[in-house]
Amino acid sequence: MKKAIVFFTLLTVLHFDSFSQSITKVEKEKVINEIRDVEKKFQDDLKAYGAEYAFYHYAAENAVIKRGNDSLIMGNLAIKKFYSNPVYKDAIAEWSPDYVDVSDDGSMAYTYGKYKWRIIDENGKTGVYEGVFHTVWKKMSDGNWKYVWD
Repeated sequence: MKKAIVFFTLLTVLHFDSFSQSITKVEKEKVINEIRDVEKKFQDDLKAYGAEYAFYHYAAENAVIKRGNDSLIMGNLAIKKFYSNPVYKDAIAEWSPDYVDVSDDGSMAYTYGKYKWRIIDENGKTGVYEGVFHTVWKKMSDGNWKYVWD
């Protein structure tokens, strides 16, 4: 009986330990650099292809963005529709994460930093909007990073 208890205790510990695997410091730095690269590609794609494309392309299917005081836009298709507004057609956004952190298992990450949007209104006047962004990234089953919160 004691052997059975020891066996099942050991089995339980090994089972739960397999779910709590953490990445090494070197691997974490590699993932942090991946996230910085994804943020840069996101910004480059926004400049090249527009906000509608970029915010849709980098969004997970169930992504959520917060815009305005209380507006939550849920799902990548709703996000694409939001950015299809003509006001974003020629908009330019610039940002760079001041901070990046990664979960211990390397499957989630978050960034924050400053952003600046330049938006041209219907009268041709350029408005500049600045603030702080916070993005939560999730590694998808295909190995790509998509944001789940912005």
